[in-house]
Formats: sequence, structure tokens, C-alpha cells
Amino acid sequence: MRNYLILLSLFFGTICSSAQAQHKLRDGAYLAQDGKNKNVMLIIDHYLSCISYDDTGKQFRYTWGGQLAQRDNILTIVVEYDTRDSTLIGQQLELPYTITNDSLLLKQPNSQQLFIKQKTQKQRLDGLWRISGRQQGDKIQTIAKADRKTIKILIDGYFQWIAINPAVKGFYGTGGGYYTFKNNRYTEKIAFFSRDNNRVGQELNFDGTLVENVWHHKGKSSKGDDIYETWSREILK
Repeated sequence: MRNYLILLSLFFGTICSSAQAQHKLRDGAYLAQDGKNKNVMLIIDHYLSCISYDDTGKQFRYTWGGQLAQRDNILTIVVEYDTRDSTLIGQQLELPYTITNDSLLLKQPNSQQLFIKQKTQKQRLDGLWRISGRQQGDKIQTIAKADRKTIKILIDGYFQWIAINPAVKGFYGTGGGYYTFKNNRYTEKIAFFSRDNNRVGQELNFDGTLVENVWHHKGKSSKGDDIYETWSREILK
């Protein structure tokens, strides 16, 4: 009888663990299509970013995001940028969600959206990065951590960079789209660009190497300028 109760306990424990795991939102890229508008959610390394754009019409609509925590079926985001409403920067949002297979229903204050998880495409650069150096003359000048920062999110073949200063609710630009990293070659295809919609559709190729977990990024910018940058992983507590 005792052995039977132990087995029964283990069985229900496994069932409960599986049910809880299904409620856990996985890192990845999620897409909600609204007519011509693409609404993309990127989640990686305890960070979330949402972007809305129309790549066929070359129109950037908005982006918002910040540090992410999960509890039960609630996403908690400490907002670091929001191009729709800067007064939300610094606030903590709690958004209920439900998951069914690869579908994510996210409930926002005045609406809800159904996102579909995109195909997993693991690459070595997947993660949350922060610019840490830039070439000036013949040397790489270190960019110290400060309130103003440029971060870059890469996950499942999607990328986004964001230049912000949450301390003063500053937003200075964003761009993104799709990326690949193979044989030390990093390629971007731009799907949205807040500063210049004419950049949409461009494909940029860079030399990319990882040295002691620092990403060395060398090539030409969307303007055609030579760039050599270093990026370090952003570790959130």
C-alpha cells in the first residue's frame, strides 16, 4: 500500500510539473499579424521587446520593452522604452497571458493579441547585448556602462537594436529585422528603421567573431560608413 501511494504521488507530481511547464513562456520570437502590420515580440535573457511595423509599406509604428519576469500566468515588465507613451517608462506592467501549444494570448490594458511562436533557429549570437566599445582612429574606445545605452536583441533569426536612456525617458532610435551568423559572417536584413524608412530592405554584411564572449562586429553601416564595434552580453539580475 505504501509503495502504491509513493507511485501515485510521483505520478501526480509529474503531471503537475508538466502543467506548470506549459505555462512557462519560452524564449523566442513571436509574431501577431494584423493586416499589413507585423507585431513581433522578442524574448531572451529576461528581456522583452515588442515592435510593430509594416515592412511592405516601410512604416515603423512603435516599440516598447524592458526587463522581464514571469510568475504563474503573469508577465511583469519594467518598462525601459515606449515610443507610444514615454510616461510608462520606469513603471511596472503586469500582463496576463495564456499559452496553447505555440500560441500566446497576451492581454494588454485595452486589447489582447494572439502571437504565434516562430521556428526555433538557434545561433551563437542569440542573446541580449550591450555596446561596449567603438573604434576611434586606430583604437577601440571602451564605452562604459551608463544610463544611456544601446542594446541589441538577437533570437531565432530576428534582431533589434534600441538606443535609449531610461533615466530621462530618452529614446534615440531603433532598427531590426532578420539575421544570420555563420562562419564568422554576420548578415542583417532590415525590416524596420525608426530614423529612415528608406533603409528597409537593405542587406548588410559584417565580419563577426566571438572573443572571450565579446562580439567583435566589423563592416559598413546602413549609411556606408566603416564601423568596428564590440558588444558584451548584458546580464540582468
